[in-house]
Amino acid sequence: MDKVVASAAEAVADITSGSSLAVGGFGLCGIPSVLIQALLDTGVTDLEAVSNNCGVDEWGLGMLLREKRIRRMISSYVGENKEFARQYLAGELEVELTPQGTLAERLRAGGSGIPAFFTATGVGTQVADGGLPWKYDAEGSVLVSSPPKQTQEFDGREYVLERAIVCDFGLVRAWKGDRHGNLVFNKSARNFNPLAAMSGRVTIAEVEELVEPGELDPDSVHTPGVFVQRVVPLTPEQAADKRIEKRTVR
Repeated sequence: MDKVVASAAEAVADITSGSSLAVGGFGLCGIPSVLIQALLDTGVTDLEAVSNNCGVDEWGLGMLLREKRIRRMISSYVGENKEFARQYLAGELEVELTPQGTLAERLRAGGSGIPAFFTATGVGTQVADGGLPWKYDAEGSVLVSSPPKQTQEFDGREYVLERAIVCDFGLVRAWKGDRHGNLVFNKSARNFNPLAAMSGRVTIAEVEELVEPGELDPDSVHTPGVFVQRVVPLTPEQAADKRIEKRTVR
């Protein structure tokens, strides 16, 4: 039951080139930066990453992207990463843009054993009809487009069928966690982290504060330990290293 591993390097050692990853966080909030750095250090490549966004140019998943370790992204928002846009438009990166709520539900469904679901989001657009450019060639022509999706009417309204997402690994960052893998997320870090944890066949959690089993109030646990296979306790320095995406002052 003790899922604690000694280091981030040990935790990601069996992630191989070509693996798919569900990565928690939103912008730069709640991203598993220590695990991402450890993964970068292994040299793996050809990764498929599922995350709300791809970090920024020099932090988060943006570090893997900069070194061209990511082959394909499934995400909702990419506006803060210039290298992401450059690789996509240059035909170096395949991108499946997904409505944010749909992406969240695809991850949750994958972790719940639900293979697909119907949603009204995207009906009447290229999300349902197909034709969204997933990958360009070097000349800027569309090389791969999204396929059309099944639609069906329920109670007089049309819905589109979306497939669930299950990844080889889930990478998340928690505020607190115990040795059994029960996790608590702090405020906005709760958005995509629990979903990424559910979606991974093997989920690795870096935790800012490791506590003993029984110390967490069961009612406060956001992700039960059944979804988590490895726990990496962070040092105080690692836990405090949090980047600010947009610094504003009065």
